[in-house]
Amino acid sequence: VQLQASGGGLVQAGGSLRLSCTASGRTFSGYTVGWFRQAPGKEREFVASINWSYDSPFYGDSGKGRFTIARDNAKNTVYLQMNSLKPEDTAVYYCAAGQPDIVVTPVGYNYWGQGTLVTVSS
Repeated sequence: VQLQASGGGLVQAGGSLRLSCTASGRTFSGYTVGWFRQAPGKEREFVASINWSYDSPFYGDSGKGRFTIARDNAKNTVYLQMNSLKPEDTAVYYCAAGQPDIVVTPVGYNYWGQGTLVTVSS
């Protein structure tokens, strides 16, 4: 499975971005798809995940209330809608797919996209 993450860019604080994660090679069926982010000098942090089969989202502290994860079956794509962005949201955002036992850790996600940079200016 190859994952392509896109949608990052430069946005002012308070703005919005929508990230996309598209799979090729097979569908997301049977997988959990997660978004993680990594800021310079920091560990990779869980943002949100969605179980493709059950369409059940789950959010980490960084994603609660401002971010929404959703899937599009027809496009085999998972979106991360990010609203009310803050400078501390600046990071490289990665999407990942797999069957993790614990969705909030990178372990168990077998496939990773290349990352897309989100920069939020103050």
